[in-house]
Amino acid sequence: MTGPVSEPENVAAAVKALAGGNRLEEARERYAEVVSRHQRRASRIALHYLRDAADADEAVQDAFVKAFTHIGSYNDDWPFEVWFTRILINGCLDRLKARRRRERWIVPMIDSGGGEREMTEIMPARGPSPEDLVLLEERRRRLADALGELPERQRTIFMLSHYEGHSSKEVSVMTGLNESTVRVHLFRAIRKLRGLLAPKTQDGRLKTEDKTEKTKDAKRNVTG
Repeated sequence: MTGPVSEPENVAAAVKALAGGNRLEEARERYAEVVSRHQRRASRIALHYLRDAADADEAVQDAFVKAFTHIGSYNDDWPFEVWFTRILINGCLDRLKARRRRERWIVPMIDSGGGEREMTEIMPARGPSPEDLVLLEERRRRLADALGELPERQRTIFMLSHYEGHSSKEVSVMTGLNESTVRVHLFRAIRKLRGLLAPKTQDGRLKTEDKTEKTKDAKRNVTG
């Protein structure tokens, strides 16, 4: 009968210990293992948010640098990927906000400069139409904005569950929360996202509200 299987080494905790002991060169060498282990997963998350490979690469590198710089605040009782995912997602959301600020300046400049014909000329002849691209970009923005509205814990659990494919039990182990708490946070995240992404009327009310009112009126007419 074999003995118990040992837990895999927490390399991030080792990096934290080395950095805390001012052994920075050794800490950097061990941190390279952390980067190698989480690079692919981090790139997948960043690309989901930013939809631009170059932007995603920069976001991932910035997140790894920030994580190393603040490694002293890492709680070794938690898996590194949970702590790092928070840093990465927040960084991606900051980049999206900055991108939208730039676009608010750039788009009027293009429109006022009579650049519509020039922009059309440089669009690829094949692939989605400009209208389709605008709609896709708008959906992506709305989803990113909605995710940004979630509390940090709900956002992390939603990402780990829906985009990383982890089960509630796995997320429970990763976050230190019990399974029922994970499910509650996931349910609340999905419910809030549905509300944020639901179509709204011009006055900002949900369209479903109008349907509900009409249904109620119809029932009153029948019973009345």
